[in-house]
Amino acid sequence: MPYFVYSITQQPLKLEHLDTFEHYQDARALVRSRRQAAEAPPGVDYRLIFAAQQGEAERLLSTPRDERVIGED
Repeated sequence: MPYFVYSITQQPLKLEHLDTFEHYQDARALVRSRRQAAEAPPGVDYRLIFAAQQGEAERLLSTPRDERVIGED
C-alpha cells in the first residue's frame, strides 16, 4: 500500500494531495522538508498517511479523531 502526503488547512478543512510514495522514508522526507520550509504558510499542516487508495486516505484524514487518554482516571 502506498503512502500519501497531504497539506491540510483547518478552517475550513481543505485537503491537498501533494504526492504518493511506495516507501515510508521518501514520504517522511517530503513531509519533514515541507514542515521546515521557511515559506510554509501559517495554519497549514503536512501529514502522511498509509492507505490502500487516495479516497480512503482522504476519508481517514477528514474524520475527527477521539482525544488520546493517557493513564487511568
